[in-house]
Amino acid sequence: MRLLIVEDEPDLADLLARAVREAAWAPDVVGTGPAALEALATSEYDLVVLDVGLPGLDGFEVCRRYRARGGSTPVLMLTARDALRDRVTGLDAGADDYLPKPFAVEELMARLRALARRPPSALPVSLGVADLQLDTASHTVQRAGRTIRLTSREYGLLEYLLRNQGRILSRSQILAHVWDDNFEPVANVVDVLVGRVRRKIDLPGLPPLIHTLRGAGYQLSDRKPPDGA
Repeated sequence: MRLLIVEDEPDLADLLARAVREAAWAPDVVGTGPAALEALATSEYDLVVLDVGLPGLDGFEVCRRYRARGGSTPVLMLTARDALRDRVTGLDAGADDYLPKPFAVEELMARLRALARRPPSALPVSLGVADLQLDTASHTVQRAGRTIRLTSREYGLLEYLLRNQGRILSRSQILAHVWDDNFEPVANVVDVLVGRVRRKIDLPGLPPLIHTLRGAGYQLSDRKPPDGA
């Protein structure tokens, strides 16, 4: 999962980014309204955390403009304002949820998990295919009843594959959703990570679930594609 965090307070932005990374999600952080619109226009995000009080354009206007041009990514709006009018303004601007400051990081993460399960994602807490199960609340993974231990990055990759099971995902798509903009990609980094996850979940004696499609990317499925490996 890749998130855009729009917050002009450096300490809070850093706190939110750390919390998101601990959840095995990849955050990008910007601090102004115009920068937020530029990021949303040039990158694909799964969720947006949007502060109201921003330089340049406030969060209300950022959300309005983003929705006006067809943006559909779920938006969680943050603000120091707790008046009913401000909450209504935020929701009318196109926000999907609203959280006043100060807030507990645990509540923020719970709300983000809830937004991630809404359409078009429309996925339950437990994601799975065949005998592979991933619990997004506890971050546990099992294959054929056996617990699989994954690093944070490996978990992020597997969750992304499960949320898009059956789809062929290119290396650039995986790179964009599993790593944030601060990462300097090196050759074969996606292939190396996929290989590590494959070795952990495609256990001996069990049908393989992660397939390589030469020249196209990777697919997670309980059915082997005709030209897959």
